[in-house]
Amino acid sequence: MEELKALLEKYLNENLELITLSAPRKGREELKARIRPVLLRDELKFQLEIFRGPKAFHENLPREEAVERIVELLTDVFCQLQLQADAGQVTALVSKKGKVTVKEKRQPGKAGNAGVKPTSLAHNKKKRYLLEEGRPVPFLVDLGVMTPEGRIVHARYDKFRQINRFLEFVEDILPALPKNRELTILDFGCGKSYLTFAIYYYLRECQGLDVRIIGLDLKEDVIRKCGELSRKYGYDKLTFLQGDIAGYEGCSRVDMVVTLHACDTATDYALYKAVKWGASVILSVPCCQHELNKQLENETLAPILKYGLLKERMAALMTDGLRAELLEQQGYETQILEFIDMEHTPKNILIRAVRRKNEKKADTASAASFDACTEALHADLTLEKLLNAGTSPAESYRSRRKNTENVKGESR
Repeated sequence: MEELKALLEKYLNENLELITLSAPRKGREELKARIRPVLLRDELKFQLEIFRGPKAFHENLPREEAVERIVELLTDVFCQLQLQADAGQVTALVSKKGKVTVKEKRQPGKAGNAGVKPTSLAHNKKKRYLLEEGRPVPFLVDLGVMTPEGRIVHARYDKFRQINRFLEFVEDILPALPKNRELTILDFGCGKSYLTFAIYYYLRECQGLDVRIIGLDLKEDVIRKCGELSRKYGYDKLTFLQGDIAGYEGCSRVDMVVTLHACDTATDYALYKAVKWGASVILSVPCCQHELNKQLENETLAPILKYGLLKERMAALMTDGLRAELLEQQGYETQILEFIDMEHTPKNILIRAVRRKNEKKADTASAASFDACTEALHADLTLEKLLNAGTSPAESYRSRRKNTENVKGESR
């Protein structure tokens, strides 16, 4: 391992592109691991992402720890390493008996770090993106993210990274989607539809899948603009409709539901609809979780909850945790992941749910644990009520709206 360790110490710098660890040893639950450089608060770190079953676990490590961790993983967990960097490529194989075979292929004219211009990690290299910089993408040009030559507009680089990050989540769930028929994807609260167009472009143009995508939003002008762009590009299976999440009844079967920054209980209605459709995949970035903030009470936590800001943040995290657990109870394998870096927005949690093949729901003990948790928090979430009532979201939404209007009328 000493030769490999020496190569890792040479290549682990800002010019590293990606390290992939694969070929797990017999009996290990880990599937693969990826290591890439990241810049956190102006400090170079190496992000380790380990995949165990459908879940991913992340660590951000300094250089020395990253080297030791990779060697450790190759000793105990994985048999193969692939390293790609500006200066060259490294392949390593570790046999069952611990024999290490290492091959290094240097790029012509480059040795180690010499002569290599450091990469700006804030502007990741093209190779890391599913939508590459330098290759013009029509909708990104019209949306002001790219120039006609394919260069990223400096002020829109965060949006470019966000789009690619989201497509990485989509790439990960492709095995969960049917391949032998047209796929239907709904994007609730699509807004300007950066990600809606990105999903369509990636799945249709890059992956060659037969998909139909519907974007739904309340703003008439936004929907009109997105519809015009869709027709301009010839995206005949990408349509945009005006309407609210709760009242939408336009589909009988949906394969994937996307809901990004749907405010407060609008997320609950979208999740409920996804469950009732039996969607294979749900990707949700919640926003403005006010409902639990108004309900949250706990005598033990009272010294903390008296601070409004802390209560608001705790309520938001607890809301998403409870939503994830409710999806687990409905037969989904659910993860809560970081969508984009916290420095760009505090609304950075993504709930990713993939329907289990056997659709096994949570056991009685899990349900009892959930009930005990909601009772302790005085939580009565819209999603839980919708799932328990079994009514359509539209009926529940209209009923709650009518009750609110009646209360307002009585108070006048």
